Order: sequence, then C-alpha cells, then structure tokens
Amino acid sequence: MTVRSILDSKGHQIIHVAPGDTLSVAVRLLSERKIGAVLVMTDHHLDGILSERDIVRVIGERGAGALDEPVKAVMTRKVISCKPSDTVGAIMEKMTSGKFRHLPVMEGDRIIGLISIGDVVKWRLREFEHEQEALRDYIATA
Repeated sequence: MTVRSILDSKGHQIIHVAPGDTLSVAVRLLSERKIGAVLVMTDHHLDGILSERDIVRVIGERGAGALDEPVKAVMTRKVISCKPSDTVGAIMEKMTSGKFRHLPVMEGDRIIGLISIGDVVKWRLREFEHEQEALRDYIATA
C-alpha cells in the first residue's frame, strides 16, 4: 500500500501556521484540532514543521515566556517529507529511523497532505483485519 491510499482515506486537509505567528497561536490550534504537529508555511511554501516535541523542548529550555516567541524561532526547519507513491513500509522505516511522527506529503513542490504515525497504524490495523477476514472466508469455503 502507498501513502496515497492513506491520504485518500483520511483526507488531504493541510493545517498550517505562518512563521511569524506566536507559539501560543500554534498551541491553541494544535489543541483545538487535537493534532500533534502543524506545518509552517508562507503562501504555499513549506518553511518548517512544529510538533508537540518542539514546543515541550523550548518551554523546558526557556520557560513559559517562549509562548510569545514566533513559531519560526522554534520550528524544525529541516523537514523530511514523502511522496504519494512511497510505500507504507518505507515511511514507517523513515519515521522510525528519524524518530519523528509526522511526514508532509509532497507531489513535486506542492504539499498535498500530512501523514502521522497514528494514520499509519490505523491503516495497518485495517489491513490486518481485512487479511484475517479473507483467511476466515477461505477456511470456511475450503
């Protein structure tokens, strides 16, 4: 299975903030949407990604005053992405070896979605359930 399959199932909605938005604005958005990361974008260009880990790290280092800082001061600038044609196994490996939980999905220079490790786990569980059902059907008709 591919990343495109996951996106087609979960949707292509892209939640983002601007680099100049304060960290508190981003935290509110993460909380309201119940998500763990948000893309940082200027117009349609990806500048970075901001995750819960980034926020915890900066508050641990600088205290609650960091919430007034711009997102660009805290975000991860080197963003690893994937393509819609990448396999689920390949992105699982990428996430595991890179120790991150969110991957923007790029088609050329265009962002078409964001995949989380939760999305991958849900997809794999659904896949296993379908396989089990097919095996049960096979055994029942054999």
